[in-house]
Amino acid sequence: MATMTAAQKRARSKSQYDAFIAACPSRKLLDRISDKWATLILCALGGDGSDQPGSEGPGEPRPMRYSELSRQLAGVSQKMLTQTLRSLERDGLLTRTATPTVPVTVTYELTELGLSLHQAVRVIKTWAETHMDEVLINREAHDTRAT
Repeated sequence: MATMTAAQKRARSKSQYDAFIAACPSRKLLDRISDKWATLILCALGGDGSDQPGSEGPGEPRPMRYSELSRQLAGVSQKMLTQTLRSLERDGLLTRTATPTVPVTVTYELTELGLSLHQAVRVIKTWAETHMDEVLINREAHDTRAT
């Protein structure tokens, strides 16, 4: 039996990931990145935020402070924002940089991996915003038929 290099083992392992299998680690990753707060954080850091002055469409990815993210993500609790940021950092999707000032300044920024995911997530966010009226009409029609 031939020995495999580490790169060959990674490639073989990667080809065996299947999110339809309950124990597959890609399922947990899919769960994390499909979370609404993770999606919105990725979009905010990717420049898709609505609070960027003079910007109609998507802006440029940029670092953001915790307080900026908190303001932009209306409805997120401090605990949920902190947990989600830590999870995204752990997965290598964003970096956290603490600057020794008084008080300490902490910024978050997408990594290359995070930027690649941002491209996919932005499409889903845009789709949801574009088709919301149709979805609301369908919901109302369904609920009317169901009662």
